[in-house]
Amino acid sequence: MFNAEMKSETFKNLIHIIATVVDEVKMSIHPDSLTMKAIDPSHVAMIDMVVDKDAFISYEADDTEIGLDLDKIKSVLKLAGPGDTIRMSHNPEQGMLTVTIGNIERRMGLVDTGSLSDPKVPKVDLAVSAKVPLDQLQKGIRAAESISDVDHIKLEVNSEGFELSCAGDTDLASLRVPASELEISADAPAHSMYPLDYFSNIVKVIPSESVEVQLDTDYPVKLLFDIAEGHAHITYLLAPRIENE
Repeated sequence: MFNAEMKSETFKNLIHIIATVVDEVKMSIHPDSLTMKAIDPSHVAMIDMVVDKDAFISYEADDTEIGLDLDKIKSVLKLAGPGDTIRMSHNPEQGMLTVTIGNIERRMGLVDTGSLSDPKVPKVDLAVSAKVPLDQLQKGIRAAESISDVDHIKLEVNSEGFELSCAGDTDLASLRVPASELEISADAPAHSMYPLDYFSNIVKVIPSESVEVQLDTDYPVKLLFDIAEGHAHITYLLAPRIENE
């Protein structure tokens, strides 16, 4: 059993975030929270999402799992305006998810959870971290995307601040945010290269004002941010491109 109601904007944000990695996802529902974990088919990016019951307007659930077709969910969410709420209900005997927005009710079939991955989130201790304003990250991404032959970016954190940079055959672009504008922890510098398209896709849908960037040389980058007034916690991991010496 699962009955819940949530602000439409919050639910849209959650779905758009997870959809940067997969088209189908297993939603694990518990009495006090729900979780979604996903890894993209190339095993380059992973998302771990924990949504506390306090992120909902109302929430009542038993332990269960359902498989969501995210394209179906997104098509329903297009019907919701900014001030609407989304009501969701699932009865295991029916095997369907009912989504209600105002006077509209949509019932949809579910994906077999047996066909969906349940990735184990690696425990990675990374050397440095910086809490970076989201608008700065987005500006850095736009600068990188303005160079047509760039497909990777370099991230670096040191005692002086945070840098996002890239180099094409003839052009360069970089974003530098000084330590004075950040919450930063960096005893020693760390840097790695990451695919621009994956990094861009997630940064463009983050609705938080800032993102904690955790980094280590030749390790995955970890992006952490909260939404829903701090009641939904998202961790995004992106594999590095190891630079040849």
